[in-house]
Amino acid sequence: MTHVPVLLKEVLEYLKPAPGKKFIDATIGGGGHAKSILEAGAELLGIDRDREVAQSLISEFKNQKSKIKITQDNFADLKKIAQENNFTEVDGILFDLGMGSHQLDDPARGFAFQREGPLDMRYDQRSEVRNRIAENQTAAKIVNDYPEKRLIEIFRDFGEERRFARKVARAILKQRKTGTLVTTLELFELIKTALPGKYRFKAGDVARRIFQALRIAVNRELENLEKALPQALEILKLRGRIAVISFHSLEDRMVKRFFLKEAKNCICPPEFPICVCKAQAKLRILTKKPVTASEEETKINPRAKSAKLRAAEKIWENSSH
Repeated sequence: MTHVPVLLKEVLEYLKPAPGKKFIDATIGGGGHAKSILEAGAELLGIDRDREVAQSLISEFKNQKSKIKITQDNFADLKKIAQENNFTEVDGILFDLGMGSHQLDDPARGFAFQREGPLDMRYDQRSEVRNRIAENQTAAKIVNDYPEKRLIEIFRDFGEERRFARKVARAILKQRKTGTLVTTLELFELIKTALPGKYRFKAGDVARRIFQALRIAVNRELENLEKALPQALEILKLRGRIAVISFHSLEDRMVKRFFLKEAKNCICPPEFPICVCKAQAKLRILTKKPVTASEEETKINPRAKSAKLRAAEKIWENSSH
């Protein structure tokens, strides 16, 4: 699996892998970051929702079994996964929230509007993770079943498509009267026709945002990240570090807010004369501004252009330890 990890040098600088240390890569993907962490002599637990990715990496890292465990699971259950694999008390956790190029490049996954494929977009197409009720919601189910109001919310909130969200949603409802939308190209053509004539040259930009919105909704990406961040803080050792690479502003904003909240000593309203919340700062933020890729890296890997890295260090000892 050819994979160019984004912001690799910077991730290693913040996480500082070394022999005797333990790390979790919550989104192991193509294994690029994981490989460098292992090369530094550390142990690693790798998690990925995509069954194909997990199985491929188990085979790829088979000669390093003593140093790495790989599991197909959802990082929304990070603490439980860590406990099951004896990876509590870790020195660092990485979330690389970008979608893998192998997923985009496979038309059968339905992530890309430029290629004909089913409107699927699930990271785990069999969705049997952790014996939950199967999450069989696909992009097709959303576009063919959801009410207009909910479609507009998804396109605006998850795709940040404010200008044409309503027009696209209405075009989808109109299409339902004659038949269902089944493929990625059918949806792309519908998006094009939904736009006023003078804006059709921007159809690719609008489609990118609509497809992003559907992917986030299908996989509950923001909900899962919101669940995972507090769990990551719990299983980090004192002075352990968390690094998060995001590729769109929704994720970056969520990480920024979480770090700021956990880096505050007192969260009482300013009008309170004394602190009553007894809050204690749990994190020290290491990146005042998000770290972005160098010009050199973006030339080699254009995907790195939108990547933002934030990192923080745990400065609070869990009361149970």
